[in-house]
Amino acid sequence: MVKKSAVRKRMLGRRLKRARRMPLLASLRTHRKLQSNKFQRNWRTHKLKIKVK
Repeated sequence: MVKKSAVRKRMLGRRLKRARRMPLLASLRTHRKLQSNKFQRNWRTHKLKIKVK
């Protein structure tokens, strides 16, 4: 059984917030120049390489 350290848990939380989709209002405001979030990822295919001591 693996326990997450507080630092690792905080980093995972930050990555989770980043991975959310971009607000629709933001793409409308920029006339669709910005269409996707560059931090978006799939939990199954794109693994996070977090190294915490």
